[in-house]
Amino acid sequence: MSIIVFLEKEGSNIRNTSLEAISYGSELSKKVNAKVVCVVFGALESSEGEKTGLYGCDKLIHVNDQAFDQAVINVYAHALNDIMNNESGDIFITAQSALADPIAAKIAVLQNASIATNVSELPDLNTEFSVSRSIYSGKAFENLILASPKKIISIKRNAIGLIENQKSASIEISDLKLNPDLIDAEITGTDRTTGMILLPEADIVVSAGRGMKGPENWGMVEELAEELGAAIGCSKPVSDVGWRPHHEHVGQTGIKVAPNLYIAIGISGAIQHLAGVSSSKVIVVINNDPEAPFFKNADYGIVGDAFEVVPKLIEVIRQNK
Repeated sequence: MSIIVFLEKEGSNIRNTSLEAISYGSELSKKVNAKVVCVVFGALESSEGEKTGLYGCDKLIHVNDQAFDQAVINVYAHALNDIMNNESGDIFITAQSALADPIAAKIAVLQNASIATNVSELPDLNTEFSVSRSIYSGKAFENLILASPKKIISIKRNAIGLIENQKSASIEISDLKLNPDLIDAEITGTDRTTGMILLPEADIVVSAGRGMKGPENWGMVEELAEELGAAIGCSKPVSDVGWRPHHEHVGQTGIKVAPNLYIAIGISGAIQHLAGVSSSKVIVVINNDPEAPFFKNADYGIVGDAFEVVPKLIEVIRQNK
């Protein structure tokens, strides 16, 4: 029996969310007595392959044929389905993403498998194979029993965190061949945002709202983000009035984030915004209104003027670097 873990890359490096998926698979493997087989497509730094063993991968299958360079959902799903069959895979795990979610759905159909998305913790195996998943934008949890022999699990970020298991992963270069009949889409171009850390992948997010009073005051937010190596976000009203670009809008109708640290500056904490950040490990709120709703959801709160607090925070960070 094997647990198959799909790994996504950023360039030639494995994403942190996929490393967490390995940790999740490794912890689950201890409960079901299975080996963890990871699969990655395309060019990969050699050190990245070795890194998979650090988080519990027993075997890494590297599909390095250039024919798989384009991440076509149907192609990847069938390739992963074949690997599941070849490796006696009963459980498929992936970190949630725009690419991985539809792949997981297709594999569920091909394998006639039970599927659970937005999974927030390891399964409970005391009676049946039960998983807890986040629903209603994080406002509730659902316990779901995966009754089929084959199971597909898509985990949300910070479901388990990175856990070192110190294994030595064997690396196998796959001879898997592309079936041209499966190509049902063609990627004609990719425009990447450069010069900044992307919100979905950020470990730290610095976000601000209307409390900044105007776009001309955003310099200190950018400065704080730069010192922390953080991505920049904003509330919906800020993007609606054009102070910041829409791709920085964090919330239920914007980008949902789950960083290790979320800093909210001058954001009141409307329910729509909270729904997009509720999976953050630690939330720090800076607001001059002690009654701001965001304080109820904060791990740490500072009641004060952002124009006084943030510069002092930047100074302290610099002193401690």
